[in-house]
Amino acid sequence: MTEIAIAPEALKDTLATALGALAQHVSVALGEVTVTVAPAQYHEVMKTLRDAAGCRFEQLIDLCGVDYSTYGDGRWEGPRFAVVSHLLSVSLNQRVRLRVFCADDDFPVVQSVNDLWSSANWFEREAFDLYGIMFEGHADLRRILTDYGFIGHPFRKDFPLSGHVEMRYDAERQRVVYEPVSIEPREVTPRVIREDHYGGLH
Repeated sequence: MTEIAIAPEALKDTLATALGALAQHVSVALGEVTVTVAPAQYHEVMKTLRDAAGCRFEQLIDLCGVDYSTYGDGRWEGPRFAVVSHLLSVSLNQRVRLRVFCADDDFPVVQSVNDLWSSANWFEREAFDLYGIMFEGHADLRRILTDYGFIGHPFRKDFPLSGHVEMRYDAERQRVVYEPVSIEPREVTPRVIREDHYGGLH
């Protein structure tokens, strides 16, 4: 029988004790515990969270990249890229979010945790594909969602919404061809028309 979930504040204290100086910050917000670590300690912290007696996070249920370049309407002053993971302990019925910021904005890289959880394989490939975050030690780090030969990383905030190229099937050549985007960028401002008594309102 699964135990009752531990209270977030108690879990915060447990994790702070288990990680010690390895954690930069352990916080609780909206009933969820978040641990922030430096990239140099990332792999060691993840291993501790998996193996320590009060943690026992057996499952990595999600891992994704984040681009903070436009966070807070551009007022963000920290590192641009982060990797955010969600861990689940089935045996202790508890969850934790872990965030690690990449040290270099121009070449974001953190260590792979695929050796700790095999589920990290495709998650890390996705973060590499969409954000350009490198995972050191990943045995097969290649694109997973974008097309062959795709240039750029589409979830980065500076990637154009229309992309760089468009594709179509060419009947003469009997193959798919790639061409520069022909869509002209434009700003769409919605026009709001207010009607009297709209929706039965007076």
